Amino acid sequence: MSELKSLIAQELAQPVDKRVAAFAASIAAQYGEASRSVLFYGSCLRTTELDGQMLDFYLIVSGYEAAYGKSWLVGANRRLPPNVFPAEHDGLIAKVAVLSEDDFYRLNRITASAVSVWARFAQPSRLVWQADETAQNQAVEAIEGAAITLFDMSFPMMDIGAEHSIEDLWKRGFELTYGAELRAERKDRSDSVVDADPERYARFGPVVVAAIAERNRTQGKPLKIIASRDAVEKRWRQLRRNGKLLTLARLAKASATYAGGIDYLAWKINRHAGTDYEIRPWQRKWPILGALTMLPRLIAGGAIK
Repeated sequence: MSELKSLIAQELAQPVDKRVAAFAASIAAQYGEASRSVLFYGSCLRTTELDGQMLDFYLIVSGYEAAYGKSWLVGANRRLPPNVFPAEHDGLIAKVAVLSEDDFYRLNRITASAVSVWARFAQPSRLVWQADETAQNQAVEAIEGAAITLFDMSFPMMDIGAEHSIEDLWKRGFELTYGAELRAERKDRSDSVVDADPERYARFGPVVVAAIAERNRTQGKPLKIIASRDAVEKRWRQLRRNGKLLTLARLAKASATYAGGIDYLAWKINRHAGTDYEIRPWQRKWPILGALTMLPRLIAGGAIK
């Protein structure tokens, strides 16, 4: 096992609150033999605050047909991954994103059409349930691509001629990924992710660089971490466009899969942007239209960028 995979495996195996593990097991049980692993990530992992918060889980399944049968959800998950559902267990609430093992691997790579998966799994996560050792190994294999992709996409975007630390590279990477999604976040959000656990990012950073160098060596190529800045800037423009369009498309899909999704959207915006936006009854009745009418006001006010 590579040093990067070893670090990822160690991090995934760190203990979590027993309630989180029980919650994950209940999620996996709903999908039976299709369930392969459940990953816990996000702000609740960083702060360890659970009560009154919205936990974040990814459920990795063997395939969408195995998870949903002949439901229309198969096509929805395949064409616009992930599907997202609300969940509740023992007084805790969460949103659960569902991906197949194949999609989880693919969306952590640089060829992904949006940043949403690899941006999240370049950050800490925990493997809180797994079907077997193979599922565990596949989760590690998939997540290995996340930080490598972040560095590949961020290094060329650093200021030329200036000295940078590993911490600077992480922060620049998360700044770029936050900008590539339609998100309601404070301006310092990307910095706060790294500042929450600077030792972790200092430990992972050199190992990620070494993994990139080893990749290039085994592929018979000269060491080249810095790609063409123009090419990478063009790619980021594409990712920003894709990310914002995908956010709107996923919002529309969530109106059919996520009860109370518009209320969650308002809660998330208010929590991260410091606003006090209130959902009106008609917006709950027509959530897609309601959400779309929110956007101009929120963008104008700087709550969403």
